[in-house]
Amino acid sequence: MHMDDLAWQASNFGGLAPRTVDLLLEHGHLELVIQAAVGRGEWFCAEGAVEELCRAGEFERALKVMEPFVATGWPAALWAKADILLRSGRPQEALDLVHPDTAGRTSKTECHDFARLLARAGRIDEAVDLLVPHIDGWWTLSVLVEVTEGQDRDEQVLELIAPHADSARHARGESRWNHPFSNAQELQAQVLERAGHTGDAIRVLGQDIAGHHYLTQNTLTAYARLLARHGRLDELRELATGQNAHTVLGIYAGALRDHGRAEEAETLMREAIAADDWVGYRAWLSSVLVEDGRLDDAITVAEPGFGWYDCSNLLAPLVYPLLHRPEELLHLVEHPSVVPHHDHEDFQHWWRALALAGVGRVDEAIALAEADPRPWTDPGIVKADLLGTAGQFDAAAAELRALGTIKAREELCKVLVRQGQAAEAIAIHPTAAEQRAAKAKPEPVPLNENGYSLEPPF
Repeated sequence: MHMDDLAWQASNFGGLAPRTVDLLLEHGHLELVIQAAVGRGEWFCAEGAVEELCRAGEFERALKVMEPFVATGWPAALWAKADILLRSGRPQEALDLVHPDTAGRTSKTECHDFARLLARAGRIDEAVDLLVPHIDGWWTLSVLVEVTEGQDRDEQVLELIAPHADSARHARGESRWNHPFSNAQELQAQVLERAGHTGDAIRVLGQDIAGHHYLTQNTLTAYARLLARHGRLDELRELATGQNAHTVLGIYAGALRDHGRAEEAETLMREAIAADDWVGYRAWLSSVLVEDGRLDDAITVAEPGFGWYDCSNLLAPLVYPLLHRPEELLHLVEHPSVVPHHDHEDFQHWWRALALAGVGRVDEAIALAEADPRPWTDPGIVKADLLGTAGQFDAAAAELRALGTIKAREELCKVLVRQGQAAEAIAIHPTAAEQRAAKAKPEPVPLNENGYSLEPPF
């Protein structure tokens, strides 16, 4: 186990990936995950195992799992150990382990992380003292607001934010669009709100919005959400009209739904579509209708936009909630209004195959996938995925075993876990070293005629 190997795993989701580790843990295989962490140097297994052990109060076992990784000197492992120590009631040991470099070579990220650790250890004054000299932009200011929440430091934080918020207010008039504290006004409102001064938060930020004394759309959104949280619907309605409608109208409509006024919200958005047929309005309303179980109505709302160049903003929000509801997904993709446009033919093709497999029509799904002239990836892996979606795990495993590639072995691991063969699943999964060697000689990614990747969207 070496630091470079661990860094490669973390940046490439190498070894047993987080989703695979989660699957193993969901099926009750903590001991096998621990064995893989220690025996194979699997970083994500170590992370998953440590979380499970800490949750169960087994801190010493968690430290033992992490120790081989810590021995490499890899910073992420040191921080993971510090987290275990802190959770086990040993805050000073945790802080000593990752204390910033006194010579000033500590990165900003490490400074922020140490401030968070100090706050969790109850050393809030030290956390503030660490951050304040380094407040040179929005990031550190945001961390300061984060670590002081619930720590009775709001008045102090407001004093620190005030000059930066005032400077940001004047930046737009001076055309300083790259102001380093572009989020200071919304942070100021956030701290005022949590300190119990909601009226002041609304008043101050409202004045900024009304006078156009702000730099980013995020500030406008923060104000709209502040109004929504506190039921200030009249003010929110006024904000959502005119030039702010594209940004705010969905927030207002959502607030109406939250207050039991769903019909009014739907009427509002239908009227907006009639007056200004913007994709955002159709996307909001169609997504809400899917959420309410009104799929046909959602299709009707979204359908006029399916012919637009980028119809993914309308089609994808309908599809993704239905990925685990194959009957409805099939109804959607086979609806006569839902036709492929521009570069989205391949997405619809895959979604239909997935839906067919989900309703048990696996032969049709495989035939559809095999007929695609522009395959997503190895056709054998596609076939195995569809077999697994249909619950035919034995057939899926056989298909993947026959392929024997690195990718096939990764997929086979997940199939075997679902079959109750977790030990074999881990043994057959490629090591991080094998994956790394394979990535050094990548296979060409299939592209469509416009040069876009045909890799699956999920």
